[in-house]
Order: sequence, then C-alpha cells, then structure tokens
Amino acid sequence: MSRYILSDQAEATDWIPVCMAIHEMVGKLPVTARSLEKRGIRIEDGVVVDDDYSGPILEEVLAAGEIRKVTPSTGQYKGIPVIVAPLKDDTGKTIAAIGLVDITGIFDLATLMEHQSTIIRQVCGKDPCPLPTEQIRAKR
Repeated sequence: MSRYILSDQAEATDWIPVCMAIHEMVGKLPVTARSLEKRGIRIEDGVVVDDDYSGPILEEVLAAGEIRKVTPSTGQYKGIPVIVAPLKDDTGKTIAAIGLVDITGIFDLATLMEHQSTIIRQVCGKDPCPLPTEQIRAKR
C-alpha cells in the first residue's frame, strides 16, 4: 500500500499531486499551498507557475490556524477574493495551508439586492419586466 505524507516540512513538489487534484476539481481555479516551514506552489491553468510561493493570506492562516475568506490588499491575488484553510496534525497544530480563488466572494448578494430595482429600470425601462410572455408562469 502506498502512503502520501504531508507535514510541516513538506517541500513544494510534495504539494503538486494534491493541489493539482483540487485544481481540477474546482474547474481549474488557481490553487496555492505551502507548509509551515517551507514555501510552496501556485497552480494556474493546469500548470505549476511558481514552485517557491508564499502569499500573505497563506502566511496569515499558518499563524492564526483559522480559515480566511478575504480579498488580499497585497500579493499575487491582490483585489481577488480568496479562501485559505489550515491543515492541522492530529494534535491540532497547523502544519500547512491551502488556498484558492473564491468565486463565491466575487458576488456580493446584499449589494446586488440593494441595486436590483435600479438594475431592472436600466434594463427594462418603463415596460413591465420581464414581459408577461417572458414570465415563468407564461412558460408553464
């Protein structure tokens, strides 16, 4: 039986199989990872684009040991929502962090709802929107 072990000393190359699988599962969204003691990788478009990578949110999660959903103000993903989670050993110590671009953070639903009436007026003008023939009940 084969075993694959990640630790607080994991090298960048150790992350490739796991992160490439995550990258594929999430539709090739960018994925990053690093261990506590060693810099890690950044994967984009199916390719390891950096094998000496660390980002500010990866480092923040390593220090805090808690998941973060933020928009970084610095780093490679400045201005782009990311989500980064800690990996912990069986004692609860944070040994690594894995992150990816957070497409759920791109849309601010509350703001969209606030602006819904303005958006409808811009799209539809004074006409009923959607038109009676376009409404869901008309298509049933």
